[in-house]
Amino acid sequence: MSSPAMSERRLGTVGAIMVALGPLSVAIYTPALPEIVAGFGANDAAGNLTISVFYIGLALGQLLCGLLSDGLGRRNVALVFFSLYVLAAIACFFAPSIGWLIAARALQGVGASAGLVISRALVRDMFTGQASSRILNMMAIIIAAGPAMAPALGSVLLAVGGSQWIFATMIVHGVAVLLLTGLFIVETVGIDLSRLRPMAMLRSMGVLLASRSFLLPALCTAGCAGAIYGQASILPFLLISHLGITPQQFGVGMFLQSGVYMLASLWTRWLMRRFPAPQLVPWGAAIALAGAASLVAGTFWLEPNFWTIMLPVALYAFGYAHAAPAAMTAAFAAHPDRAGAASALHGFMQIGTGFCIGLLATLFPGPVEAMGILIPASITLGALAGLAWYRLDRP
Repeated sequence: MSSPAMSERRLGTVGAIMVALGPLSVAIYTPALPEIVAGFGANDAAGNLTISVFYIGLALGQLLCGLLSDGLGRRNVALVFFSLYVLAAIACFFAPSIGWLIAARALQGVGASAGLVISRALVRDMFTGQASSRILNMMAIIIAAGPAMAPALGSVLLAVGGSQWIFATMIVHGVAVLLLTGLFIVETVGIDLSRLRPMAMLRSMGVLLASRSFLLPALCTAGCAGAIYGQASILPFLLISHLGITPQQFGVGMFLQSGVYMLASLWTRWLMRRFPAPQLVPWGAAIALAGAASLVAGTFWLEPNFWTIMLPVALYAFGYAHAAPAAMTAAFAAHPDRAGAASALHGFMQIGTGFCIGLLATLFPGPVEAMGILIPASITLGALAGLAWYRLDRP
């Protein structure tokens, strides 16, 4: 058996930096959202839209990127998409109006989508089973470290130089990812233009959606990760505008969530040395459900404050970290000949859930109600899907 083209550590490290492009572009941005809205003379709905359209671009871009990478190669497609991200970040920096910023953020989301799709497709191209779960867990640790620090960094940049410094940081990060991809990522699939035919693309998606082995673990991660993505459009207005905390305190709250997720991922890595990754799924689902129930209590039964919101957020993030490696590995392993499409659809479901949460949040009377209903519902969906996969389809 030939050795993989990249080692576990190399792929896990570079892949995590690629994946982090999307989450960091939200995490570093959210502390500045109220100031950006005020600076353009826009309303909260327009501010939310700058996050929502990023998720739309991220979701739709994943579908396009994954299907293209199956036919044109992982590395080639990644370089094009990351170049688009850098150009869009520059457009954000120079945006003269909220409309321009919204358009640039949408393109930025499309460019960032390659990080999510390509890194995970590369894992499936070269690794399976427990090795795949270890790499995905390693990515989760590094990814969590970034968003844990990003809101605090965003708050500092906002205090020192304003929102323009945040966009400048995105430009630097995008260029760094582009260079790392060019220097360290090797191609794992050959060019096959027949896979770019529209019917072939639709057939790939249909096969995946009809497969319980793909759909249940994908729903697990979509519900849990989608809640974490979706709350990014609610928490700034809930914590800063409604509860009156400062952007710096908001950064501390985001550090709590991401820090707990990172510690849970480290703990999960230790557990995977002793137990198969699928055995951790029911434990993670149970903890995530406890977090969802606590959030309902903290928003409707208790007087909402920083701790009644952020402690439940940290709790369900802790639970999700236990289930994520096995669920993602299972989703990608179901159809190895469609690794790009599986990675794309898997990511699309996560980001799509986050976008739907952000969109539905605008229909609620305020951020308290949106946070207390939408996020627990999404977490519950993900946890129950994970339990169903463990019961019905786990290896």
